[in-house]
Amino acid sequence: MEHPLITQIERTGYPASFPKKDKTVRDFYGEEVSLVHDDYVLDKNQGEIIYIDNLPRYLKEELEFEFYTGK
Repeated sequence: MEHPLITQIERTGYPASFPKKDKTVRDFYGEEVSLVHDDYVLDKNQGEIIYIDNLPRYLKEELEFEFYTGK
């Protein structure tokens, strides 16, 4: 089992606490994310950046959230 910080560095080249400069990194799914211009979420427990458009997918696939629609 690998530490989440090491996984983050291998995936993006940066640790989760890196400074927010005008850099482009890749999120958990490989989507390019501009740290200055794009909206994203940081999962501090896993050290992952998730582009906001990928958040529902991440919640469902990785954290087993279930989404429901009321009628």
